[in-house]
Amino acid sequence: MKRSTGTPKRTGRGPVADKRSPAPQQKSPVRRHKTPARRGNVVVRTVAGTVGLIWRILWGSVWRLAMVMVLIVGAATAYFYASLPEPEALFDARARGSVTMLDNNGKVFAWRGETYGAVTSDKIAPILKEAVIATEDRRFNWHFGISPRGIASAIKINMAEGRGPLEGHGGSTITQQVAKLLCLGDTFDPIRWKNEAEFEQDCRVTSLWRKVKEVPYSFALEAKYSKDDILNIYMNRSYMGGGARGFEAASQRYFNKPASDVNASEAAMLAGLLQAPSYFAPTANLKRAQERANVVLGLMAEEGYLTPAEVEQARAHPARLSQAAEARAGGYFADWVMESGPGFLTSETTEDVTIRTTFDPRIQTAAERAMKRVFDEKVKDGSKAEAAVVVMSADGAVRAIIGGRDLTVNGAFNRAVQAKRQTGSSFKPFVYAAALEAGYGPGDRIEDGPLTIRIPGGKPWSPQNYTRRYYGNVTLTTALKQSLNTATIRLQEAVGRSEVRRIAHDFGIVSNLTTSPSLGLGASEATLMELTGAYAGIRNGGTSVAPYGLVELRIAGDDQPLMGQSGGMGQRVISQRAAGQLIYMMEQVIASGTGGRAKMGSRPVAGKTGTTSSYRDAWFVGFSEQYVVGVWMGYDDNTPLKGVTGGGLPAEIWQAVMSDIHEGLPELPLSTVSPDGSGILLSNEGAPKVVTSGSADDPLAAALAGAVNSANPAGGQVTAPQTPGDSSTASSDDALSRALNGILGGN
Repeated sequence: MKRSTGTPKRTGRGPVADKRSPAPQQKSPVRRHKTPARRGNVVVRTVAGTVGLIWRILWGSVWRLAMVMVLIVGAATAYFYASLPEPEALFDARARGSVTMLDNNGKVFAWRGETYGAVTSDKIAPILKEAVIATEDRRFNWHFGISPRGIASAIKINMAEGRGPLEGHGGSTITQQVAKLLCLGDTFDPIRWKNEAEFEQDCRVTSLWRKVKEVPYSFALEAKYSKDDILNIYMNRSYMGGGARGFEAASQRYFNKPASDVNASEAAMLAGLLQAPSYFAPTANLKRAQERANVVLGLMAEEGYLTPAEVEQARAHPARLSQAAEARAGGYFADWVMESGPGFLTSETTEDVTIRTTFDPRIQTAAERAMKRVFDEKVKDGSKAEAAVVVMSADGAVRAIIGGRDLTVNGAFNRAVQAKRQTGSSFKPFVYAAALEAGYGPGDRIEDGPLTIRIPGGKPWSPQNYTRRYYGNVTLTTALKQSLNTATIRLQEAVGRSEVRRIAHDFGIVSNLTTSPSLGLGASEATLMELTGAYAGIRNGGTSVAPYGLVELRIAGDDQPLMGQSGGMGQRVISQRAAGQLIYMMEQVIASGTGGRAKMGSRPVAGKTGTTSSYRDAWFVGFSEQYVVGVWMGYDDNTPLKGVTGGGLPAEIWQAVMSDIHEGLPELPLSTVSPDGSGILLSNEGAPKVVTSGSADDPLAAALAGAVNSANPAGGQVTAPQTPGDSSTASSDDALSRALNGILGGN
């Protein structure tokens, strides 16, 4: 039997202990079993942790950045809000004023500068507002100044069309466009910008910074103004083509009616201008403007502003230009008035100015039609030959100007007043005026033969006739009507070049006149306006005139004119007798001389042809009792005319213009003096008319005056009846003329 050995020595854990409290060694396998799994998820947990960290950083940054941006936009919006004035102060966007020109009937025929007419929202037709919204910003009434969807759509379109994201379509709302029109609050700085036009052009350039800046400015506009105010600013400031700023000015310009009276087709045409004002302007291309209006009508229908029936009706009756806008007459005339008037009241005016002029739209249209007819019938297609026409009354009142064959342009080179050309034989009447004033008569004779004049310091000069023939001893009348060169130069040398120069200058040829013998053959240059004005001085009996077009100028809203007529009748240059004799001689130029193509049937007319020696210029200037007309023809580059002389196409143009502008006017005799100096003109109709004769000291004149005075005991002055603009009546100090006018006039 084994002896109890006592409590056994523990060398480890017993089974009971193991059951009662599991030993740590027994848990180790469990931990060792899980450790490999945790090591396998380290990558996942690292990635997840990293992503979470980045997200927390980004989220924290984004909302903080968003908060900063909100604060910045809010501050900028508040700043712009505080700087915005009342809406009415933002209507007029112009830095310069406008000039509105009225014709001789008081009707508007031309504008210069940017015309403007401020109107409030209630003075604009609702259909016009709807057309603008449908075309430019269909969500205008719902957004808060910007349209993210519109911007995103515009960027997508631009990128798809191969442009930059900000090039082309802008996706701007009307509010953003107003912000751009207001230059985002910037004002003109004369130190930074050369002029207002350059400043405004820069304002229209789209950049990323400006797009960003538009956001708070647009918010400020929406916060400060009502939708009606914003739309009204937009419709008053927008440029509408044709020199019109705002819808009121455009409606008046194109349709001659206020913006409150436009119909659907007119509203669509005006709204269509906003995309490209100059391109879609109806005065530039009416058909293109109507096609654009049809697109706008479709947009209005999509928005429910028009029914299909209304759209069909509007397209069947498209908008048409007013009569004045369609005619577009008087562009050259208007340019001349702008240049001849004081700059601070015309081209540089800061006020809106109205100018009443001498312009006659009937005469302008008739002259344009006549000139075009001659060119269509007589000039080859593709010819670059140019022509100019001036029509005026004898007192210098200009009625019409054609400055070139292109009649639709404004601001173009005006050949009637800007081109200085050699006058050729059209200068010769001033040589004969000097001779008649010196005592020569129309029947006096002058030698037409070979002539050589020695010029000090130069070569001898030998003028020749156009025909290369000489006609011997001829009368002054024959020498003028046949335009004989050698006879004219002999006469000039006899009366003196200085006297010829004086008379030409006093009649209105203000350009430099040569002192050489070739003076009498028109070697000097002059404008058509100068030459026509000088002939008007001959027509009205020897008294000079200053051509004028401005009758009255006033600032808009003022009751009193700021300035009045600046031209008209001037000083006497030659006597009435000399003028009457010269007119008789110039009648013969047309009746049986070089100006035969200018004949007007039984209507008395007088004039003179002119052709330069190199055939670079051809002229015809002449007059009736009612009008003085000058015509020039040539090439701008001085290319010689082929087969054209003053007695050819220029005379035909003159005749056509005179025929058209005299339609319906009576055939009145010219104030001539017969070659024998009797001073009596026997006209085809009515009583004879005395122009001038003798002086107050003439015994016969005194006797006749006494006889008339004795028949008029009251001492009243007896004169022949006059018509407006008639300068044929003798001067008050000519006793014989007064007496004969009284007797022959039946008084």
